[in-house]
Amino acid sequence: MQAVMCNSYGPASSLTIEDIAAPSPGPGEILVDVAYVGLNFFDTLIIENKYQVKPPLPFSPASEFSGHIRALGAGVTGFAIGQPVAGFIGYGAARAQVCCPSHQIVALPEGLSLEKAAGLFVTYGTTLHALKQRGHLRKGETLAVLGASGGVGLAAVEIGHAMGARVIACASSPEKLAFARKAGADEGIDYHTSDLKDALKAATNGRGVDVIYDPVGGALTESALRAIAWAGRLLVIGFAAGEIPRIPLNLALLKGCDIVGVFWGDFVRREPALHQENMREIFNMVRDGAISAHIHKIFPLSGIAEALGVLTRREALGKVLLKL
Repeated sequence: MQAVMCNSYGPASSLTIEDIAAPSPGPGEILVDVAYVGLNFFDTLIIENKYQVKPPLPFSPASEFSGHIRALGAGVTGFAIGQPVAGFIGYGAARAQVCCPSHQIVALPEGLSLEKAAGLFVTYGTTLHALKQRGHLRKGETLAVLGASGGVGLAAVEIGHAMGARVIACASSPEKLAFARKAGADEGIDYHTSDLKDALKAATNGRGVDVIYDPVGGALTESALRAIAWAGRLLVIGFAAGEIPRIPLNLALLKGCDIVGVFWGDFVRREPALHQENMREIFNMVRDGAISAHIHKIFPLSGIAEALGVLTRREALGKVLLKL
């Protein structure tokens, strides 16, 4: 079968397409014929050994996929051969077939396409866990989303809107803000032309933001935190800016706020039943049109270097997929 392989750490241009042996499912495992693969920003880091997860070489990048079940291992129940499913495996999804434990697979509801389902785990799964279990976002609260047009940012705009929050999209250009507004943002802030703290204060009439969704990091984190409301929650999602911020902890004291870590990958491992419940909720939201799960572009498997380049340059408006 065909697979994208990382044989040595380096840029996306060093990845190769190879024919490797097809897997077979062991006890408790499911073998899936992959139709689509979802790519994420951390895929650009993991191939250069710059991510906290460090797979042994050689490996295939990409963590999420959709397809049809090809075979079931001994003891697997609740699934059927040919059934449309999607899953998350951490890495190793950029290949024609994926074999993984059954708890990492979720069946698709009728009416949800394989194309849409492939990109829902990391971005939307992270976001629903962040806003629901970690941020306790409530209807009527104000949600500020940094990096609002990227994969997780767009998911936060859409899910926040669906949860009844007033969503303030924060991004780096008018075009990205316009895109976020189409996804449900109530207003936007261009943090390349505005001071983020002052703009968030003005947008909330001086009260501050209830929940800050931050996948960006860098200098923007402290600026946003200085505009948080009393008892607000700063959700630490990631550091796409490349810099892990050093937060003056007196801000947390003075604001009476929480700085909350969101480690979705470990949540999936530690609480698989709750993770599957979240994913079923997301699948139904997409099927019913409550969130769009916008796809930026679909590339062939052989185009993975070009696809990852879109993410590296932060050009993506929504999800980037590979098609097998």
